[in-house]
Amino acid sequence: MKAQFKLGLTWFCTVFCAVYVTAANLLPQGARLAIVGDSITEQKLYSKYMEAYLLACAGRTDMKVFQFGWSGERADGFVARAANDLGVFKPTVVTTCYGMNDGQYRPYADDIGRAYEGNTRKYVEILKGMGVQHVVLGSPGAVDTRYFVRQNFAPLSGADGYNQNLGRLRDINKRLAGELGVAFADVHQAMLDAMAKAKAALGNDYDVCGRDGFHPGPNGHLIMAYAFLRALGCDGQVADLTVDMQGAPAASSGHKVVGGGRDKVEFESTRYPFCFDPDPKASSSTRSITPFFPFNEELNRFVLKVRNLNAPRARVTWGANSMEFSREQLEAGVNLAAAFPGTPFDEAFRKVLDAVGQKQQFETVMIKEMVTKFRLFGREASADPALAAAFREVGARLMARQEALDGAVRQALQPVRHTVSVTPLN
Repeated sequence: MKAQFKLGLTWFCTVFCAVYVTAANLLPQGARLAIVGDSITEQKLYSKYMEAYLLACAGRTDMKVFQFGWSGERADGFVARAANDLGVFKPTVVTTCYGMNDGQYRPYADDIGRAYEGNTRKYVEILKGMGVQHVVLGSPGAVDTRYFVRQNFAPLSGADGYNQNLGRLRDINKRLAGELGVAFADVHQAMLDAMAKAKAALGNDYDVCGRDGFHPGPNGHLIMAYAFLRALGCDGQVADLTVDMQGAPAASSGHKVVGGGRDKVEFESTRYPFCFDPDPKASSSTRSITPFFPFNEELNRFVLKVRNLNAPRARVTWGANSMEFSREQLEAGVNLAAAFPGTPFDEAFRKVLDAVGQKQQFETVMIKEMVTKFRLFGREASADPALAAAFREVGARLMARQEALDGAVRQALQPVRHTVSVTPLN
C-alpha cells in the first residue's frame, strides 16, 4: 500500500506539479545571456533588440550578452556544438529557438516529434552540465500565411500545414519546460496572433514572417524579442516621470530632474524607451507591428503623470513633438513611448543598436569561422597539451576582442537630456 501511494504521488507530481520556472529570477545580477538558434537567430535582429533592450531600457548594464545563431541548424546541430561553442562565453542563462528546420518543411509526423524532443532533452542536459542556471526553451516561430507557399500539405495550404507542424513542436517545448524545470517562450503563438491582426488591418500583403515565408523582417523579430524578454522576466517599467503643476517634479530610478519649472521640466535619463523605426505601415519597420501586440504595454512603459492640472486638457511637448491629452489621461499616466511618433532618444538608441549589431556580427564570425572548428581537433588537442593551450589562447584573444566591442556598446549608452512641457488647454 505504501509503495502504491509513493508511486501514485510520483505520478501526480510529474503530471500536475511540474511548474515552469518563474521569469522573475532568470536574470540575476551579473547574468551572462547566450541567445542560441538557427538562421532566424543568425539574422541578428531579435537578438539585437533583446540586447539593446536589456542594456538601454531595462538598465541591466551588469549583464553580458552573446549571440550564437547558426544558419540551417536543427536541435541536433546545437547538441553537437553546445559545449565547445558556448564554452568560450560561459553563459549562466541561455535562450534557444529551434524547430523551423526540425519540422523538415513537411506535415508533422511522429518521427519529427521524437527527434526534436530527444535532441532538446540532450542539449538541456548539456547546458545544465556546463553550469547554466536558467534555460528558456523558445518555440519555433511561424510561417507567413501569405508568403509561405508549398504544395506538399494538401488539402491544407502550405502555411496552415506547416504552422500546424510548428505548433506541435511548440507543444513539445512547453511540455519539456515543465518536466525539466526550465522556462518556456511561446514565440509561435505570439507571431500567429500579431500576424492575423496586422494583416486584417494593413492587408494580406503585409508580411510578418518575411517575403520568403519564414525569415521575418524587423517587425516579426520584434515579436520574437518580446516573447523572450517576457519569458526572461522583464517587467517593462522603464520610467515614471511626474510633472506637478503646483509642486515639485519627480523621476524614478534611472532618471533625474535637472532643471525647469512646474510646467516645463528637464530630465536626464540613463534608461531609454525602446525606439522604433518611423514608418507606421511598412513591414521593414518595427513601429508598424506595435499596434498588434502588447510590446509597449508590457515592456516599454515610459510613463508621464501630470498632477494638479487646472484645465480639462493639456498639450504635452516632448522633444520635437506635441500631443494633446485629457486631464484624466495625464493623471492616470500617459505612456510617452507608445503615444509619441518620435522621441528625444531616437538618435541615441540608434547608436546603441548599431554598436550591438557590430558586436553581434563579430560574434557570428568568431564562433562559426574559428571557435566551432576547435572541436575538429579534439583528439589531437587531447594528445598535445601545447596545441590545447594554443586553442585556449586563441579563444581568450577572440573573447578579448568581443569584450572590446561590448565596451563600445556601453560607451554608446550615454545619458539623454529631454524636456517635457505641459500647456493647459481650455
